[in-house]
Amino acid sequence: MTTTVTRLFDIDLPIIQGGMIWCSGWRLAAAVSNAGGLGLLGAGSMTPELLEEHIRKCKAATGKPFGVNLPLIYSRVEEQIDVVIRKGVAIVFTSAGNPATWTPRLKEHGIIVVHVIPNVKSALKCEKSGVDAVVAEGFEAGGHNGREETTTFTLIPLIREAVNLPLIAAGGIATGRGLLAALALGADGVQMGSRFVASEESSAHDAFKQKVVDTEDGGTFLSLKAVMPVRLIRNRFLTEVMDMELKGALPEELKQFLGKGRAKLGMFEGDTDEGELEIGQVAALIHDIKPAAKIIHDIMAEFESAKAELRAL
Repeated sequence: MTTTVTRLFDIDLPIIQGGMIWCSGWRLAAAVSNAGGLGLLGAGSMTPELLEEHIRKCKAATGKPFGVNLPLIYSRVEEQIDVVIRKGVAIVFTSAGNPATWTPRLKEHGIIVVHVIPNVKSALKCEKSGVDAVVAEGFEAGGHNGREETTTFTLIPLIREAVNLPLIAAGGIATGRGLLAALALGADGVQMGSRFVASEESSAHDAFKQKVVDTEDGGTFLSLKAVMPVRLIRNRFLTEVMDMELKGALPEELKQFLGKGRAKLGMFEGDTDEGELEIGQVAALIHDIKPAAKIIHDIMAEFESAKAELRAL
């Protein structure tokens, strides 16, 4: 399949694996790239030294293109950018920050830059900043979310109407039918995070993976809007946070309760009671843990089947 996204990244399929903290190490990125998609290393949970190690191992595990996701709010992002440039990474996805800050430097070194956005205003800023593509992430997505709460079904046509950049849809997409719908809405490809959390190669803890598989309809909630909106699976930690919010807790109180390392505790160390369990609403459609290559194969098989159904209408 050929789209502007496959041509931009020189990949076979318009499927990008989200660069999720604590879940997206070199094994997952290499497996997705080897299967024809684009794997991303999730640098948000890596020191610059660890990122360098994952880049080296990923290069050894695949000869296909892969990239690095850099949350711009990370305190050591400048050091990470130095690593990315020094190690010759060809593709960088940036998020949680102003694309104008680092895009020029990355582009000076021939790096393809993609920025994650929640709204039209951000898309226009990306176009002005010279990024090569955007990921439009809807309200359904896991992890940190836009404050607008615009759903993917609405967001993708809005962004398509506003800019001419290659457009990658994210949020609520984990199946072949989801891929087909995103393309019909005007996207040139999709980014999937939650589906690849529940893969054999994901670096997430097995207990978290199983929690994703067990999550049913309505099992995730967008919370902590006063601090930084994040979509989580309901557990004891989230129940306490929601109770604090209902009682009118101030942002500083919430930050103090959060402390540090909640995401690592839940997703990487497997404490499914007290840790943050970041995942998208689409977890309700994820019923198994399997190899990344099998996930991609099944997505494309469903895509072709759904496309044939539409032709018959």
